[in-house]
Amino acid sequence: MDNELNMSVSPICVKDGKKYAFVSFTDGTRTAEGKIPDCTITNNDGFSEDEVQQLEDYMNQELPQLKKMAAGIDVMKTFLET
Repeated sequence: MDNELNMSVSPICVKDGKKYAFVSFTDGTRTAEGKIPDCTITNNDGFSEDEVQQLEDYMNQELPQLKKMAAGIDVMKTFLET
């Protein structure tokens, strides 16, 4: 089993004037999805409560960088490259 935890960040979404993005975590067998800037895990499949807390803490600590990552995603450019 691959114990490496991979993370991906969605582009910025806007709903009712509020900006947010999704942060996904997976280690190959378990997945979790969080939402920033709330820094909460919204979906969890396999991570323990302690691990979910660690992922939420990570999102809080890295929020400025995660926001930059989400803002840096150019959906049209990415779409056109595929």
